Amino acid sequence: MACGTIEGMVSPGKPSPRSAVKPLSNEQVAKLARMHNLVNPMRNHPTGPRKDNIAEINAQNPKATQRLLDACAAVVRSRCKVKAWGLERVPEDGVFITACTHVTLFDVFIPMVALFYQGRRPRYMAKAEMASWPIIGKWFQLVGMQPVPRRKGEALAIESESIRILTSGRPLTIWPEGTLTRDPKKWPMSLKPGMAYIALETCRKLGRQVPIYPAATWGAASINQWWPWPRKNVVMGFGEAIDYADLIEDMDSWEGEPPKTAVHELTRRVRERLEEIESEIRGEQPPAEGYWDYRTMKRVPRD
Repeated sequence: MACGTIEGMVSPGKPSPRSAVKPLSNEQVAKLARMHNLVNPMRNHPTGPRKDNIAEINAQNPKATQRLLDACAAVVRSRCKVKAWGLERVPEDGVFITACTHVTLFDVFIPMVALFYQGRRPRYMAKAEMASWPIIGKWFQLVGMQPVPRRKGEALAIESESIRILTSGRPLTIWPEGTLTRDPKKWPMSLKPGMAYIALETCRKLGRQVPIYPAATWGAASINQWWPWPRKNVVMGFGEAIDYADLIEDMDSWEGEPPKTAVHELTRRVRERLEEIESEIRGEQPPAEGYWDYRTMKRVPRD
């Protein structure tokens, strides 16, 4: 899959064989609160009064979506103390892409719930197997899941459907790493190029730049699924839209697909912004020797 999907559950509380993950401390959360306006994204309109996108809400099975939304929020609240900043940037209408980190399954539900509570209903990608899960698989489909067949050579069809979703005016949420990060230290790893291809091709079709918001979530990797108490801190940073106007200046002259150089550069910008936001949340610097490359399963120098 070229774009990125929701991957399966891990046991985020138990340190993985690759690394031990320490909880996000109260001191670090307090430091972040001095720098940002931290809000609880697990409630309606966490950043204050705003206009819901009623057309989008009514088009997305509103009753079933609200039930799933409230259930997800209740589960998250029972297992962690979650805060977020930057959600006021979520547009009240119009198309946009959210590119998210993927350390644990919590990193899927937190941005999804947060954007839903901000009055938007983005479509999102998930591995096709989830659609067959008992009960919850049907719920996922009801609330906008785009099933992604993995390793079946269907990347072009998936990208085309994603572009159709965006050009129809619906936002899209993508986990561009394509699976849970394999970085032993849990930093964002190399991204799949599909996210950048989708964004650039959508820009060409719409004749303008489509906002891409980077969203990094950290803290859930220290949660023990079987005994989650005391609740751990989890923070999501929803960053400013990434500027890539320079990459689409000549989009009217593109022949065929967007240039590989533009795809590569946009992918790099998104990965670096995700890394920067996660670094701020963690209060740590990412490994100086580079980022984790999924293909080679080792660190490579940053571009």
